[in-house]
Amino acid sequence: MGKLSIIPGLSELWRLTKGDDRVGVAVVDGRVGAGHPAFAGSGLASVEGVWPSDGATGAKAAHGTSVAGVLFGQHDGPVPGVAPGCRKVSVPAFSDRWARTSQLDLARGIELALDEGVHVINISGGQLASAEEAEDPLARAVRRCKESNVLVVAAAGNDGCFCDHVPAALPSVLAVGALDDEGRPLPSSNWGPGNTRQGILAPGQNIPVPVPGGGVALQTGTSLAAPVVSGVAALLLSLQLRDGREPDPRAIGELLMTTADPCDLGDADACARFLNGKLNITKAVTTVTSNETDVSVAHSQAEPVSPIPETATGRPEQAVPSCDCGCDQAPAAAATVPTAQAALQAPTDPAAAPATTPAAGSAAVTLSSPAPAPVPSPAPAPPPAPTPPPQATSTVTTSSDDPARVPAQRLAYAQGVLGYDFATEARRDSFKQLMAPVEVGGAHVPANPYDPNHMVAHLRENPSESSALIWTLNLDLTPIYAIEPNGGYTVGVYERLVDFLSRQLECDDGANFVDRVSIPGKLPGRTVKLFSGQEVPVVEVELKRGLYGWSVTSLANAVAEAGAAGAKKGNPSADTLRAAVAEFLTRVYYDLRNFGATSRDRALNFAATNAVQARDTLAQALSQGLALQDIDVEKSPFARPDSDCWDVKLRFFDPENSRRAKRVYRFTVDVKDVMPVTVGDIRSWPES
Repeated sequence: MGKLSIIPGLSELWRLTKGDDRVGVAVVDGRVGAGHPAFAGSGLASVEGVWPSDGATGAKAAHGTSVAGVLFGQHDGPVPGVAPGCRKVSVPAFSDRWARTSQLDLARGIELALDEGVHVINISGGQLASAEEAEDPLARAVRRCKESNVLVVAAAGNDGCFCDHVPAALPSVLAVGALDDEGRPLPSSNWGPGNTRQGILAPGQNIPVPVPGGGVALQTGTSLAAPVVSGVAALLLSLQLRDGREPDPRAIGELLMTTADPCDLGDADACARFLNGKLNITKAVTTVTSNETDVSVAHSQAEPVSPIPETATGRPEQAVPSCDCGCDQAPAAAATVPTAQAALQAPTDPAAAPATTPAAGSAAVTLSSPAPAPVPSPAPAPPPAPTPPPQATSTVTTSSDDPARVPAQRLAYAQGVLGYDFATEARRDSFKQLMAPVEVGGAHVPANPYDPNHMVAHLRENPSESSALIWTLNLDLTPIYAIEPNGGYTVGVYERLVDFLSRQLECDDGANFVDRVSIPGKLPGRTVKLFSGQEVPVVEVELKRGLYGWSVTSLANAVAEAGAAGAKKGNPSADTLRAAVAEFLTRVYYDLRNFGATSRDRALNFAATNAVQARDTLAQALSQGLALQDIDVEKSPFARPDSDCWDVKLRFFDPENSRRAKRVYRFTVDVKDVMPVTVGDIRSWPES
């Protein structure tokens, strides 16, 4: 391809717009080397404070820099990108500090990008798996994007097989395969059933990208085709804004599908790899700019005719692991389904030899093409003064290659189950040797450090040993944070953690049983490696305030009893209120479970913890014969100076009369501080 400008229709689109800074695009990838001349004056921002700032020198950082260059490269620099005028956000979810990136980390990156108010999220990475095999946090993060009308564009993968790649294969994601310079699918580009259902092809061979050290190289693969599509989508959204319309990202994604050119190769085998067609920029621009056609019409059509279906239809062929051998035939046998800690790889073109071979344990293969050497970058023209993005928050900072840069402080208010980890065999064995024997059936046997009962007994006898454990917060069985007490009240926090661990072991109908804990704290941007090899972010807990443990049953009972004590005639009974509160708490934890790192999720989790507020709401609704339909969180118009207020909105319906108006109850939570707080009174209104 050589230059993006020769992609049919792109130069004409650039004459209409090079992007609007009101349109946000996020690159969820490796850390971007913002010091490269391609990004001079671009205003590129980076989401910080969750993962370590490990610099922009490794293989994954080089990959992130390449992908961001295709999207954001300034036109007065050495690598002109597709959408240089849009708001640019880097989410460094892939790190060179660890060899593999989990689906959990990718889900965390998507949610952080979503929290920054972007319209398009580009993911040039993934894992070989069908949509049904995607882990719940990743599938949930993608669904949140759909609900928020954010377009997710993901690379189809470069394994050269009839196989799917998540998140590309997930419903509502626009999957992108790669074309060669002749307009044919690259042999390495995947063409699984999920990709075929919701994917298109875009140029992906010999794409100019920025490389570490300030140079330029030509690289090949679906990782480069995806940002081409993401950039075109961002430019089309910019055209909608130019014409005075609201940007509609998902409708633009559907439009790119419907305007794609079908296979014209006359070869059944080749056309099988063609997905839904190849990108046609001219047709898409004509549709968006036509006075007779409004692209938003496509978005409002009935779901069955949507080019990007809402649910997967039919189970794709069993996913197989990457052969990393350049194979281009369908696999002969299926492989084991990836586990929760299975790796996500940056998609690459196995047929293209990398410019450099990464060290053992680093990211998978890089995307550079086999032949050309890096082209020296010319000295850039003096950059224009960057325009600060209008939607940027205090949690986004300008990218830098300086690893010593101090990121903005992020907060967390998360719910889950308490656990512990040893990190190493040596630490585990040290506990085993120090723990006193336990009596079993009249005989004394060595204590088992993996038995929480034995561990609780040991920690109560030796409180200082609590600091030698890695305390974890888990969603189901998956650790999402390492809890690290910090500050002057460290001892009290450790005592509270030991108490929670003990109470999790009691009978589930006991008064002291705990099946859930809430953890308020700060994310310092560090990670801890667990015994399994998984790396999880650290959450620092400085105070016991807000460190709660409860069970759904006991909390529902307490709320119901408090509500019944002040009940008026016609109010629901204690049993009815108890059941409603239990349903609310369970839905927050299971249906809406989250990382508690975004403002939205912190408000939701606090609403579940502070169930008294929900009790009043539920009591009012139940007294009118209504039932809880859904729970939502929106940015609140009710705010005070220097606050971060969100409204938790509970919507109720009449289960016996579908024609009756729904009722909405709304209360406000300010999450500006480590410990959220409710603001004002409950507000309520009917809704048709």
